[in-house]
Amino acid sequence: MKVTRLSTLLTVLVAGLAMVLVPASAGAAPHGNNSLDSGSQPTYSYANAIRETAWVDTGLKDPAGKAVRVAADIIRPSELTANVPVIMDASPYYACCGRGNESQLKTYDSAGKPVQFPLYYDNYFVPRGYAIVLVDLAGTNRSNGCVDIGGPSDIGSAKAVIDWLNGRRTGYTSATGSTTVKATWTSGNVGMIGKSWDGTIANGVAATGVAGLKTIVPISAISSWYDYYRANGADLTAGQPSGLSTLVETSAAQSGCGSVQSAINAGSPTNGNYTSWWDQRNYYAQAANVHASVFVAHGVQDDNVKPINFGQWWDALAAHGVERKIWLSQTSHVDPFDYRRGAWVDTLHQWFDHYLMGIDNGIQNGPQLSVERTPDNWVDAASFPEASTATGLKLSATNTNGLGKLGSTAPTAGSVESFTDNPSLSETNWASSPDSANSARVVFSSGTLANPVTVSGTSTITVTASSSASSGQVSAVLVDLGPETIRNWSGSGEGITTLTTKSCFGSGTTGDTGCFLDTKADTVSTNASVISRGWADLGHYASLNSKATLTPGKAYTMTFKLAPTDHQVAAGHRLALIVGGTDNGWITAGAAKPKITLDLTRTSLQVPLVGSLP
Repeated sequence: MKVTRLSTLLTVLVAGLAMVLVPASAGAAPHGNNSLDSGSQPTYSYANAIRETAWVDTGLKDPAGKAVRVAADIIRPSELTANVPVIMDASPYYACCGRGNESQLKTYDSAGKPVQFPLYYDNYFVPRGYAIVLVDLAGTNRSNGCVDIGGPSDIGSAKAVIDWLNGRRTGYTSATGSTTVKATWTSGNVGMIGKSWDGTIANGVAATGVAGLKTIVPISAISSWYDYYRANGADLTAGQPSGLSTLVETSAAQSGCGSVQSAINAGSPTNGNYTSWWDQRNYYAQAANVHASVFVAHGVQDDNVKPINFGQWWDALAAHGVERKIWLSQTSHVDPFDYRRGAWVDTLHQWFDHYLMGIDNGIQNGPQLSVERTPDNWVDAASFPEASTATGLKLSATNTNGLGKLGSTAPTAGSVESFTDNPSLSETNWASSPDSANSARVVFSSGTLANPVTVSGTSTITVTASSSASSGQVSAVLVDLGPETIRNWSGSGEGITTLTTKSCFGSGTTGDTGCFLDTKADTVSTNASVISRGWADLGHYASLNSKATLTPGKAYTMTFKLAPTDHQVAAGHRLALIVGGTDNGWITAGAAKPKITLDLTRTSLQVPLVGSLP
C-alpha cells in the first residue's frame, strides 16, 4: 500500500464474464452460476431492508480519557428477526477515500440513517438472508477515538463490534447518548471481508481468536505492518505510518490524537529496526489464535501490499491447521471483483453459505489454489504451494563481470561478482537487456528450458557480500526471460481497464443501485517478466532489531526471503536471478552508493520448483 495508492486502496477490475445490465430502478436480477447457487436464495426484500446504526463501546479510551465508541452501519432483511449471519467490513476509508473501483463512500439521509453501503455485499447478500455491517474504525468517519495503524485501537474497535453482535459489548443508538441497543436479530456468526487496510483488520481480528468470527476473506491484506513499510531493514517506498493515520482521521481525531501520533513515529524508526511497536502489529506471529477459516486473495505483482504479506500469513496458518483457500492473480493491488467478477461472487457466496450458514456445499473440499497463469486464464491446484521441491541453486561466474550462470554448477574458489548501486535504476532497467553487462547489477541465468517449470512458494537467498561503504542495500529479483503477454500490472489500472458499461449484482435502490462499471484485462507484451523480488539492508545482517555500521571491504552474510508466487516458466524461456542495489520504486536509496562485491562461493538461492532447470 504505497501512500500514493492509499487513497485508491480500492481498485479496479475484472475478468471477462458477460454480465446482464438491468435498470437499477427495477432492481438487478440476481447474478450467479445456478449450478453453484443451490444455497441461500434471494428471497428477501432489499428495498424494505432495515437500515440502522449502532455505536459500540469498545472498552478503549482516547487520550483525553473519553470512552471510544465506533459506528457500525447495518443493513439486514426486515423479514428475519433472529439467526441472521453477518458479513462485516471494518474500514478507515468510508469517509476519506472510498471503497472499490468507483471510490464509493457511505451516504446518509437527513436523519443520519445509512443509505449507500459501499460495494456489492449488501446488494447481493442481504436478499439472501445476510446482514451487512460496515464499521468505521476508531478515529474515522462517525467513530471517535484515534487511528493507531493496525494496533489495539484499530483491531479493538472492529473486535468490539463482533463482541456486541454476540452480546458481550454494549451498543447505543447514538454516538453520545445512553439508550442501548442489542443485536437480538443475529446468529452471532460473523465473516469479515475487505481489501487492503480493511483486509488487514480482518487478519488482526482473527489473530485475537475472538469468539463468533467464523471466517475471514482478506484481499490484498497486510499480515505484518513492518513488512508493509520495511523489508529486512530496507526502507520501502510506502512513506511512514503516521502519514496514513493523518490521511484517514477525522478533524477531531487529528487535533486530539497527538500522543498517538508521537507513539507511531517513535515506534517506526526509519533505520529499519524491528521494534516492539512493529511486533504488536505482527499478526502472522499470532496465527495460533486463529480459529476462523481464511480465504486469501492477492495479486502476485502487488506493489502496494507486497506479496510477502500473504505468504508469511499463509504459512503460519498452515502450521496451525487453519482451513484456507487462496486466489493469486497477475494484477497489482486489485480486488477479485474487478478481475474475475462472476466466478468471485459465486465462490464467495458458497464460502459464506458454508461457514456462516452451515450449508454443506463442499466448498471446503475444493482446490485450495486458483492461480492466473496468463491474463484471464485460471488454473486450479490441490494445494499452495504446489508439490514443489526446494531446489538449491548455485551462482557461478562467466568471463564477463555482471553476467553469470544459475543452476547446479558450483562456482570456482574465489569467484566474485560486483556491481555499483545506482538508485536511478529499477528492476525493469536491470532486466531489459539480460545478456548485456551493466555495472549496476549482476544477472545469473539458467539455460533454455526444454520443459516448463513452476516456481510455487517462497524463494530464499543467502548473500555474502562486502560494501565499499559503511552501509549497503541488496535487491534480488527472479525473472522469467522469454516472450509472453502479461497483465499490465504497473499501468494506471494495475492490470485492468475500466469500461463504460455496468453490471448489476443483487438488488438495488436509487441510493444504492448495486451496479458497477465493468472492466477487462489490460495486457502488455514483454521479454522479461519479474516474478518475485526481495530486498535487504546489509546493516541488519545480524538482527532486524539493530542496524550495524559495516566495515568497508568486510564480507557479511545475510539470508532473506523473496516474495511468494506461483508462476510457470514456459519451455524455451530461461529463469534468471538478478542481484543489484537500490531497486528504484520499491525501496528508498541510502546515503551511500557503494560498490557491492558478492562472494559466490557463499551466496546461493533456494527456489521451490515443480520441474527442474537444465
